[in-house]
Amino acid sequence: MELLDAHLVPAVDGVAYGLLLFVVAAGLSLAFGTAGVLNLSHGTLYAIGAYTGAELSDGTWGGLALGLAAGTAAAALAGAGLSAATVPLARRGHLAQALLTFGLALAGGDLLIQLFGADELPVRVPEALDTSVRLLGHRYPACRLCFIVMAVLLAVSGTWVLTRTRVGAAVRASADDPQMLAATGHSPRAVHTGVLATAGALAGAAGVLGAPIIGPGPGTSENVLMLSLVVVVLGGLRSLWATFAAAIAVGEVQTLGVSVLPDLAPYLLFAAMAAVLVFRSRFAEPAAVHGPQDPDPVARLRRRLAARLGARRAATATGPADGTTGGAGGPKPSADPGVSGDSAGPPAPPGAHSGLGGSVRGAVWRRAAPLLVLLVLLIALPGMLDSYSISLAGSALALGLLAVSVTVLTGYAGLPTLGQTAPFAVGAYATANLADAGWTVGPVQIVLSALAAAVFSAVTGPAVIRARGTTVLMITLAVGELTSAVINQVKSVTGGADGLVGFPSTQALWGGEGMTDESDLYNYALVVAVVAVAVTLLVLRSPAGKLLTGTRGAEARMRASGHPVGRYLLVAHVCAGALAGVGGSLMVSVQQYLSPADVGFEIAAFALLAVVIGGATSVIGALLGAGLIVFTRDWVAGSWPGHGPLLLGALFIAAVYLLPRGLAGLRGGPGRSGRAPAGPRTATTASASTPSPAGKASP
Repeated sequence: MELLDAHLVPAVDGVAYGLLLFVVAAGLSLAFGTAGVLNLSHGTLYAIGAYTGAELSDGTWGGLALGLAAGTAAAALAGAGLSAATVPLARRGHLAQALLTFGLALAGGDLLIQLFGADELPVRVPEALDTSVRLLGHRYPACRLCFIVMAVLLAVSGTWVLTRTRVGAAVRASADDPQMLAATGHSPRAVHTGVLATAGALAGAAGVLGAPIIGPGPGTSENVLMLSLVVVVLGGLRSLWATFAAAIAVGEVQTLGVSVLPDLAPYLLFAAMAAVLVFRSRFAEPAAVHGPQDPDPVARLRRRLAARLGARRAATATGPADGTTGGAGGPKPSADPGVSGDSAGPPAPPGAHSGLGGSVRGAVWRRAAPLLVLLVLLIALPGMLDSYSISLAGSALALGLLAVSVTVLTGYAGLPTLGQTAPFAVGAYATANLADAGWTVGPVQIVLSALAAAVFSAVTGPAVIRARGTTVLMITLAVGELTSAVINQVKSVTGGADGLVGFPSTQALWGGEGMTDESDLYNYALVVAVVAVAVTLLVLRSPAGKLLTGTRGAEARMRASGHPVGRYLLVAHVCAGALAGVGGSLMVSVQQYLSPADVGFEIAAFALLAVVIGGATSVIGALLGAGLIVFTRDWVAGSWPGHGPLLLGALFIAAVYLLPRGLAGLRGGPGRSGRAPAGPRTATTASASTPSPAGKASP
C-alpha cells in the first residue's frame, strides 16, 4: 500500500501523458497507415494547436472553447495543405515524404517561434479546472482528470467513426483498394485530403488540451513526434486499441518509469521500438522481406537465351552478304542490347582498336574531371576564404564523409538510414577521449575511431540488414535515438548535455605540434577526406561494389543464384559505419569541441538531404550537398540571425521538389547512369515502379 501511495500520482500522470500521446499518435497512424504519408511534421501540427490554444486562453470556458476550436481548425488546415504538398511525391516513396515533411517541420517551427516567441507560453485554464481534487487520499490537478475524460471520449468516438460509419468505410477502402473506392463514386484524392486534415485536427486538439501538461515551447514538437513514432511502431497500424495500449505504456515509462527506474527509463522506449521492428522484419513473409519474386524465372531465362540465340543466327545469316564470314572470325553481335546487329557496320579498319582504347580513356577522363575540378577548388579554398569560412569548410568535409557513408547505404545497398549519426558519434567521442588520454596523432585517431565505429556497426548491422524500406528508416532512427540517450547518460565518457571541450589538439603526424590554425586543420581534413573518398570510390567500382549494386537491383535473383546477400549488406553496413567514424573524428579535430547536438537526429536528416541533393549514387554529389547544407546553416543563416531552421527547411523543400534525381541527374539526363542501382528496396512494392534516384527508371 505504501508503494501504491508513493507512485500513485506518477502513475495517473502516466495515464494522462499516454492519452495525450494516443491522440497525437492516432493522427500519425491515420496519416501513415491510410494516406501513406510518413509525416515528420506531425509534431509541428501539435505545436500549432498548443500555441493557438495558449494564446487564446484567458481563464474562461469561452476562451478554452475558442482556443480548442481555433487550434483544431488551424492544424486541420495545415494537414490539408500537407496533403497537397505530398501528392506530387506519391510515386517517389516514403524517403522523399520524410525529407519534405522534416523540412516543413523546420520551417514551421521557426515561424511559430517568430509568431509566439521563444519562451514557453503560460496556459490559463478555467477556475473550476485550476484546482485539485482528492484521489485515493492524494491531491491531483482537476485539469488533468478532465483531459483524461476527454481523451477517452476522443478514442471511443474515433473508433466508432472508423468502424461503424460510411466515412470510416471510405477511409479504410482508400488504404486497401483505392481503385474500388473510385469505382463507387468517391474521390481517393478527396479522401486523402480528408484523412490528413483529420490527422492534423487530432494533433491540434491534443496540443490545445495537452498544453497544461506539456506547455508549448521550443523542443516540444520534436519530443512529441519521437514519442508518437514509438507509440505507432509499438501499437501497429491496424488497431486503434493496440495504439491506445502502447500509448499508455509509453506514458507510464515516461512518468512512472523515471521515478522507479531512472537509470533505465531513457533506453526503454527506443529499445522496445527497435526490438519490435526487428521482430517484425525477421518474421515477415519472404516476398515482403526480399522483394517481389519473378513469377517464372525459368521461363524468363529461356526467353532471354532464345533472344540471344536468335540474334546470333541473324548475325550469321547476314554475315556473307557483307563480305564477312559467319564463323568464329566473323563480327560478333554488339554487347549493347540497345544496338541492333546490322548497326555494327563494316569490319573495323587497322588502328580501330587503338581508337576504341582512346575513347575508353576519354570516358575515364570525363568521369574523373569533376573529381579533379572539385579537388583543385578545395585545395585553393584557404587562399580565398577568411578563418571562419575555412573552419566551416572543414566541418563540411566531416559532414561530407557522413553523407558519403549514407550514399553507400542508401544509394548502393538500398538501405535508407536516419541513424548514421550513431557510428559518426562513436568515431567523434572516440577521438575526443583518445585526445584527452594523450593519443593526439591524427592517423592513430582516425584508425581507432574508424575501428570503433565499424565494431558498433557490426553489432547493430544484423538488426538493420533484414529490414527494407520504411522499416529501415525506423530501425535506424531508433538506433540513433538510443545512442543519443547513452550520450546524455554516460557523462564520464561523453560529458552529457555539456559535451566535451578542452582536450588537446590533433597532431597531423608523429612528432608534430597540435594544430590550432584553421588552415592547418582544414588541410588535414582535406587530406583525410580525399583518401577516404578515393578508397570508397575504388571499392564501389570494384567487383565487390558491383555485387553490392546487384543485391539492390535484383536481390531475389542474387539469392536464387547462391549469393550471400545478407553478408554483402552487413559488410557494406560495417564499411559505411567506419567511414562515418572517420567523419566524426574529423569533426572533432576541426571543431575542437563536441556536443550532443553535433551527432543528433537533425544531423542525420542533413546527411540524408545531402545524398538527395547530390544524387543517390553520386559520391561527389554527397560532398557538394554537405557543403551546401553547411553553407546554408552557418554562413547564410549568420547574415540573417535567428532564421537558420527556416532556411534549412526551405532547402529541404526545394531539394525534394527541384532535384528528384539530384545534381547527378541534372548532369546526366534521363538516359544516363545506366549502371546505377535500382531504387531503394521497399517492403511491399517493386522498385521498378518508381524512378531511380540516379536518373534512370529501374529495369
